[in-house]
Amino acid sequence: MKTGNSKTAKVLGFVLSAVLYALCVSAQAQQPKKIPRIGYLATRSGPSTSEKAFLEGMQSLGYIDGQTIAIEWRFAQEKFNRLPDLANELVGLKVDVIVASGGYASVQAAKKATTTIPIVMTNVNDAVGLGLVASLARPGGNVTGLSGLGPELSGKQLELLKEAIPKAFRMAVLTNPSGLNWKLDIKEMEPAARSLGVQLQVLEVRGPDDLDRAFQSAKRQRADALLLPASGILSLSRKRIVELVLQSRLPAIGSNVTWAEEGCLLAYGPSTADLYRRAATYVDKILKGTKPADLPIEQPTKFEFIINLKTAKQIGLTIPPNVLARADRVIK
Repeated sequence: MKTGNSKTAKVLGFVLSAVLYALCVSAQAQQPKKIPRIGYLATRSGPSTSEKAFLEGMQSLGYIDGQTIAIEWRFAQEKFNRLPDLANELVGLKVDVIVASGGYASVQAAKKATTTIPIVMTNVNDAVGLGLVASLARPGGNVTGLSGLGPELSGKQLELLKEAIPKAFRMAVLTNPSGLNWKLDIKEMEPAARSLGVQLQVLEVRGPDDLDRAFQSAKRQRADALLLPASGILSLSRKRIVELVLQSRLPAIGSNVTWAEEGCLLAYGPSTADLYRRAATYVDKILKGTKPADLPIEQPTKFEFIINLKTAKQIGLTIPPNVLARADRVIK
């Protein structure tokens, strides 16, 4: 009897173990697979063509928001003082990587919030000079991504503006003296101004309250055209600036396509869509295990020249045919 009982116990024990194992395997199979979480920090008030391009870039690499990845979107509503809290929120959610959109302010907020979570910047001028990374070739910390070429393009923007308006002589430039790149902008413009035989008029704008005064000054100085270098302050006041540009009938060139889309005569700068699609490749590499410190900073390789013919007609200008032929896009 003892031998039979022993055998029965062993059989029951084996069956019980098998059942428990099967239940555990079944439970594990039913548990949802953990998907990577991406924090997205932007200064804008909401999604734009930039976010669309980023999602397209992620999809081309096999990532679908809500299926194979989860994106935590945070928009500062164009209020810089909200960025630190939003960055801390993303860190608290323990995201796997943070995409910092909107220039230096968003990257800096993310960098202050974490020294361990990888950060991918989308377009920052002089990331080395600003102390965000150690070098372009070897960033060294938790920040990598794409660098801008704001000041370096200022001279080219001046040339395009002069070609579009051959009779222009006095060129006003809106600058933020408390900003980090305005001196570099002017330094890049000065050789071009000398070679083109034009005069630069620097108009300081520290905030939205200075805009009306700056345009009044441009009128007093009889400015023929206006340059709008890459600047966070100018970008946040874009709608008001465009209103003043159209009211004053002042031909203006902006640093990215959005300026022309919203009403400026011209725009020249890096392709925003290309930058955000390329940012997706950084996220992909980081999710696959590459450290941001080992991912070199890339600079823009694709640029756009946009002409808004609706604005040209509104302010009574005719764009020379040779300039129109060079445009990557014409808004009619």
